[in-house]
Amino acid sequence: MLVTENRPTDGVVRVGLLGCGTVGSQVVRLLREHGDDWAARSGAHLELVGIAVRDTAAERDPWVPRDLLTDDAEGLVGRADVVIELIGGIEPARTLVLRALRSGATVVTGNKALLAAHGPELHAAAEAGDADLYYEAAVAGAVPVVYGLRESLAGDKITAVLGIVNGTTNYILDEMATRGLSFDQALSQAQELGYAEADPTADVDGHDAAAKAAILASLAFHTRVGIDDVPVTGIRHITAEDMAEARETGHVMKLLAVARRTVSGGTEGISVRVHPALVPAAHPLAAVHGAFNAVVVESESAGRLMFYGQGAGGAPTASAVLSDVVAAANHKVHGGHAPRESTYAELPLHGPDATAARTQVQLRLAHAPGTLAAVAGVYGEEGVSIDSVRQQRSADGVAQLTIISDVSTEAALERTVARLAEEPHVHEVISVTRVEGA
Repeated sequence: MLVTENRPTDGVVRVGLLGCGTVGSQVVRLLREHGDDWAARSGAHLELVGIAVRDTAAERDPWVPRDLLTDDAEGLVGRADVVIELIGGIEPARTLVLRALRSGATVVTGNKALLAAHGPELHAAAEAGDADLYYEAAVAGAVPVVYGLRESLAGDKITAVLGIVNGTTNYILDEMATRGLSFDQALSQAQELGYAEADPTADVDGHDAAAKAAILASLAFHTRVGIDDVPVTGIRHITAEDMAEARETGHVMKLLAVARRTVSGGTEGISVRVHPALVPAAHPLAAVHGAFNAVVVESESAGRLMFYGQGAGGAPTASAVLSDVVAAANHKVHGGHAPRESTYAELPLHGPDATAARTQVQLRLAHAPGTLAAVAGVYGEEGVSIDSVRQQRSADGVAQLTIISDVSTEAALERTVARLAEEPHVHEVISVTRVEGA
């Protein structure tokens, strides 16, 4: 048995677990160790009735009961009141989750890719089956930002969400910033420590963060946002020199998921994107080190709030999974539902003409009379104000110029950079990096 024999008199909730990897194994362990607590908090005995895995003969952690292992995932879904989906990916997770929801079973998932790609379909299935869909673990591991957006801030109007939602990239950038490592060195170290996969594409190219950005934006702005709606720039191009320059200008480089309310032509909308950004050293996100996650939420009444904690790992993520399981069991026994999908706002996604931004542009240019005036003239002609300029002169008569703009539209900033690349005095546009959190 995984939990105490002293079952509550008001019900038994049968739990089926799909997947028993790092997180799934910890879910089993915590069910075994804290079953009495979960029963007291939910009003129900949580009975684990099966664990669906691909290979029932594979080695498992010692606390995983082998008699509960099965390769019949569909059969397990059919006999569970609550289905925990920790398989990951799209299929077979999508098929199994849809079957569970349509049959009336509650689903608890940590599958951000599935939610970002098929969220509307999953929510429709939950509505049709009078079922609940929980996904706290899908965005930031143990960090309770989904609950915060979906319930705690339901009485406020959110204006912006900025988040470090991928621990792998934060670890890499932090090692580059604090130890002077190159991207390749920091990535190799992250892989050795288990923070990065052998194929780190989803993390370092920003796709994992984009899926989470879509979920956060959907919750914050009551508008359906899918992963295809999120422009993405990863971190492969970041260099040790970029990190050094950031430090010199009082910033820290982070990969951010950014979602904001915007206004274009008097019409309110939103912008959502994932990109490396410079944040001021005094900003709370600048102090997020290692593989930790943090999400800053800005709202009209509550002001600025920050959710911070471990964004990955077996036990931290299992904690988020089980918080959803306890809530789901409570509703199964006592009635009620998790909050339904809220898309009433239906805000349009605004493009670069409406999206406000600041950038840092690094140029290599001739150290000669008229050069700075020519560069400043390009900014002025595009209607972009300059916040700061930093110049370094080399011995060969070539200077490096670092310009941080004031807030303008992305479209104007893009035109500025395009013109700078054609300016005769400019030898090279070295880099263009967004600035956030000022």
